[in-house]
Amino acid sequence: MEQDRNNKIVKYRKPLNLNIGMVIFAVIFVYIIICIFMYFTQKHIEGHQVLMGSLSTNNIYQGIALREEEIITATQAGYVNYYAREGERVGVGNLVYTLDQSGRLADYLNTDVAGNTLTSKDLAELKSEILGFINNFDQEYFSSVYDFKYTVQGTVLKLANANILENIDAINQSGIAELISFCNSPDTGIVVYSVDGYEEKTIEQLTKEDFNAREYEKTQLISNELIAEGDPVYKLSTKEDWSIVIMTDQAKAEELLNKKFVLVRFLKNQDTSWGEVSTYTSESGDIFVKLTFNNSMVTFCTDRFIDIELILEDETGLKVPNSAIIEKEFFIVPKDYVTKGGNSNNYGVMLETYKEDGTPTTEFVETTIYGETEEEYYLDDMVLRIGNHIIKPESTEKYAISKRGSLTGVYNINKGYADFKQINVLYHNDEYSIVKSNTQYGLSVYDYIVLDATTVVDDEFIYE
Repeated sequence: MEQDRNNKIVKYRKPLNLNIGMVIFAVIFVYIIICIFMYFTQKHIEGHQVLMGSLSTNNIYQGIALREEEIITATQAGYVNYYAREGERVGVGNLVYTLDQSGRLADYLNTDVAGNTLTSKDLAELKSEILGFINNFDQEYFSSVYDFKYTVQGTVLKLANANILENIDAINQSGIAELISFCNSPDTGIVVYSVDGYEEKTIEQLTKEDFNAREYEKTQLISNELIAEGDPVYKLSTKEDWSIVIMTDQAKAEELLNKKFVLVRFLKNQDTSWGEVSTYTSESGDIFVKLTFNNSMVTFCTDRFIDIELILEDETGLKVPNSAIIEKEFFIVPKDYVTKGGNSNNYGVMLETYKEDGTPTTEFVETTIYGETEEEYYLDDMVLRIGNHIIKPESTEKYAISKRGSLTGVYNINKGYADFKQINVLYHNDEYSIVKSNTQYGLSVYDYIVLDATTVVDDEFIYE
């Protein structure tokens, strides 16, 4: 009895309770899966708005400055102390430096006996040098820090020495005047306190290796240093005419030479100046372009490597990405065979067709004109076929369609489908082209085009 009762036990099944939160989550999850699937299977067409613009080609170069430079050497050994400021013009007979055979002048200059202080003008000069270094510092050329260090040290000593020189009577009373040689400038020019081995080079003597700024070495001439007879003490840039030499290719050299004069922007201070162009090709085939100036030499008298930008004429027009440009073939027919339809203003041709019984007849077929020359039209090849005959209006003359030609253009999508538009490229670089605006069969500003012309075909509808 008890066993029968156990056999009749039925397992209780819980009723299905739907959780509204789980339902919503499942619906969202399915929606996300569908969206992901559609994204990876659907064709992606990206549009681009055409705007006016210009191309700034890469015309930035690092050139070598060549000047008329004369190195002045010491006539005897001693400790050198400078009094003319670097970058300052001196005349014949002006004091530039002194040579102290005893070395006692350096100690004297470090005292405050003569009121060795810097004026507000001197401090402004130092501030200008510091700001110039900060604005032009490049971590790739860390060695420039040491050049700057020597420049500041030299400037401070020169300014201090100039103040001491104003009290020359005190020096005479110190008893060391008879051991000091006062050295004057032998010529008129700009004083520079460094040498680098480029002083006597001409464009014909330059090589490709000379343009390696990383291997460039400059010897800074420091005040209060002991020098030997014949050592360089300073150099004079004696002429205002100077030049910058750059390396380039044959095409660019010919382009610049044809211009004769080129406007140059100096990146150091953004000043501009016109340079006269000349070229030279070395025996090894390296092509050098020399830009000669008759001003601004004093501004860059201490620089050997100068970054410049050549400001050439930039074409202005519609700026189009090169990825949007494509070439397409069309039928070419004489203009005399193209006419307008009787009931419309659309252009087309009178196409010869045949009835069922073989009787020839003509039918007006609309076709789009995509370009033209003086005597011919470029017609759409979607309707016409090679071998079709078209009839000249008001005549019995026939023309067999066979001639084809290609046009450069883009796909316009203003109307929601890919419509080919011819373009006239004025100038281009690696990424963009400048296109002539407002042409009869071309683009206008603010038109929308397909960014990648390879992603569409003619008359394809665009879903965005």
